[in-house]
Amino acid sequence: MRYVSVEQVEPGDVLARSIYTSEGLTLLQRGVQLTVGMINKLRRFGVTMLSIKDPFFDEVKEQEVVTETTRKDAIRNLSAAISCVQSGKEFDVRGIQKSVGSIVEETLRNRKVLLNLGEIRTADNALYIHSLNVCMMATVMGVGFGYNTTQLKELAIGALLHDIGKLSADKEAPEYKKNSMKNHHTWKGFDILRKKHEMSIVSAHVPLQHHEWVDGTGVPRGLGGDEIHEFAKIVAICNYYDNLISPFSEEKETLPPYEACERIMGFAEKRFDHKMVIHFLRSIALYPIGTSLRLSTGEVGVVIDQNRGLPARPVVRIIRREQQSNRGIADDHEICDIDLGAEPTIFITGVLE
Repeated sequence: MRYVSVEQVEPGDVLARSIYTSEGLTLLQRGVQLTVGMINKLRRFGVTMLSIKDPFFDEVKEQEVVTETTRKDAIRNLSAAISCVQSGKEFDVRGIQKSVGSIVEETLRNRKVLLNLGEIRTADNALYIHSLNVCMMATVMGVGFGYNTTQLKELAIGALLHDIGKLSADKEAPEYKKNSMKNHHTWKGFDILRKKHEMSIVSAHVPLQHHEWVDGTGVPRGLGGDEIHEFAKIVAICNYYDNLISPFSEEKETLPPYEACERIMGFAEKRFDHKMVIHFLRSIALYPIGTSLRLSTGEVGVVIDQNRGLPARPVVRIIRREQQSNRGIADDHEICDIDLGAEPTIFITGVLE
């Protein structure tokens, strides 16, 4: 599998990862052979990157912290909840709780796997993929901090629903009109979740506080340091990171994962808790599987595995060929896997699309 720009995809390439709608339905199934019409449709949907199969990497299996089935169900249940909120109706908490339970259970079982965020975003599913990514990242961090199952579920629910206030139907409610601070989506999200007696009030504080910064310059209340709940500090980092790597967020530019991590490091002890930043960087793959890299040797390779504890030093596969072929496999080639964790003199010098 290789992760490439949609502009580099050609008819006949095979999709390596399914694409979902905002309702959790399959838009394109992995294994489908892409046509000109499909590629043009994906461009119209705003897709910028795709995972495609490559014969040199057929045996490389991406280890998943959360299974495709669970991710798909989570998007479906989140979509149902959001539809209710947008229409001013009460949503059924049980679907969200079921999905969160599966995410927590699988994350605990796969705690040694480094998280790769490879879901393909479209203009239609961007909000749902963002919410799911933030939930998975926060849960991975919570497992690393040693939270118990109850705490992990409280964190995961707050993370999955952290932006639900953006979709509130109560924009004209008197309390929001009178108080500009309460008109912020963080307050609206808090108000939606705190009324759900099946949920912990701790979960409701995640939407409320996930834009508070540790230096006291955040919103909506300007809290700082220990005034901010630990769960909200975790989600603040995960939310900002996923917005940085998404082409559909309100951020000015879309960054590759390693640059987004550098941006987060720059905000340590300003926006984000320093301890949380260090833990986040140990939990996320800076160079997701399928990413094409240029090495200090001058060669170009593709990430095929991760080193837990060394997210900046993945395993890279180099294809050395006597004759370079644009689309096919050269007759004479050598496959060389380089573990950057064991090769301290070889460095990553760039990321290629």
